[in-house]
Amino acid sequence: MSVEKLFEPLTLRNGVTIKNRLYKGAMSEGMADKAHRPTQELINVYKSWEDGGIGVSITGNVMIDRRHLGEPGNVVIEDERDMGILKRWAEAGKNNGGHIWMQINHPGKQSPKSVSKQPIAPSAIPISGSAGSAFNRPREMTVSEIQEAAARFVTTATVAKKAGFTGVQIHGAHGYLVSQFLSSRDNKRDDAYGGSLEKRMQFLIDIYTGMRRALGEEFPISLKINSTDFSGGGFSFEDSIAVIKKMDALGIDHIEISGGDYEKPEMMGEGEVYFLDYAESISSEVDIPIAVIGGFHKKDSMIHAITHTEVSMIGLARALVLNPQLPNQLKTNTYRDTKLPRLTTKIKALDKMFGGMIGISYYEQQIRRLGRHKSPKVHRNAWSPLFELAKVHGPYALTKRRG
Repeated sequence: MSVEKLFEPLTLRNGVTIKNRLYKGAMSEGMADKAHRPTQELINVYKSWEDGGIGVSITGNVMIDRRHLGEPGNVVIEDERDMGILKRWAEAGKNNGGHIWMQINHPGKQSPKSVSKQPIAPSAIPISGSAGSAFNRPREMTVSEIQEAAARFVTTATVAKKAGFTGVQIHGAHGYLVSQFLSSRDNKRDDAYGGSLEKRMQFLIDIYTGMRRALGEEFPISLKINSTDFSGGGFSFEDSIAVIKKMDALGIDHIEISGGDYEKPEMMGEGEVYFLDYAESISSEVDIPIAVIGGFHKKDSMIHAITHTEVSMIGLARALVLNPQLPNQLKTNTYRDTKLPRLTTKIKALDKMFGGMIGISYYEQQIRRLGRHKSPKVHRNAWSPLFELAKVHGPYALTKRRG
């Protein structure tokens, strides 16, 4: 199978061209300093991915409000105070002809006890299931707080553009605040921001239309959205399709398909490729490019997704951490399928209970190694990631997390 289609340029509806069909998906990094600024090590990581030939790098969560973090080590952008280092981050992510898009987020109720005493959410509905003990019960947002949050998304996007980032992504997946508004399970409001799906979309629409006014028609805006949250009575496949069609009509440039949340963390599973069937089906119904992420690490799977489906881009994550030169190697036909290590404590009960978060913490460790100009350390020992989680999150460490 030929890799040629993976390296065909993609032109977005606004005329912006991406040099190939490969993008680096957002991952948990936790590499901000104590003032929530990006560090030189984080900049080094993005330079290594850009040097590796990726078409677009989508950053890990950048938070809009330092009062509401998704996890320790989040970068926060509320204003222009850190413009100098933000410009260096942006430059590192585009110095080889690629794009760097800032993923912008608010955790809502998915703000752990380790970083938040009082989370806020569309409705005062706590996180349930095995992850619930790590989170305090949220307080329902007032309308003015909703409007303030939407304005903060716009402010962060405006700073990103000024710093030289070439696009932004609204994080509307994985159970974070935008996703909470979209879900009938999490959003029980009876005002302009809740009730019907149209009203549950309003927070997202406010964010997008505010960004579009501030950023202009030619600046790429992407949306990351769940195919479903995999729970009855929540955000369904039908809801997802309706939201994507609405955003298409409003003029959004790019959609990334994902799924799950803390209560149903489907993306923590093993194997390829989680959301391809859904992404292919929605691609035929809208005009915007649909991107899909979730487990790509085999050459044939990447080629098949681009060659034999309507999907426009494929996302690389863990394989790109272990091999930042993956795109270049694909292009020169020197790539050998990346083998993702299956981490284990050698205690089956612990592996089953904590497998997903062990994986996230392990890849955070390897990203930090890249930031120090070291090669990833491939191993199967899960104890080091577990100990690091406990060090960062204290007694709330051993709970499920999302990227």
